[in-house]
Amino acid sequence: MLNNIGLPGLLLIAVVVLVLFGRGKISSLMGEVGKGITSFKKGVNEGKAELEDQATAAKDVTPESDKDKV
Repeated sequence: MLNNIGLPGLLLIAVVVLVLFGRGKISSLMGEVGKGITSFKKGVNEGKAELEDQATAAKDVTPESDKDKV
């Protein structure tokens, strides 16, 4: 269905959106989208760092009864 839009169709859609919402609304919306993408990337990077920290910190899982036998 959307395979044949092409450049003229995209330009027409952009003009209609601009007329309906106005330049101010669109710029503020794009600003919010940018903030959301930045926040998402920050969360992904923090998650990776947390997983790496957990992977490097090894826990001693020896049962308490076996620790005295060493």
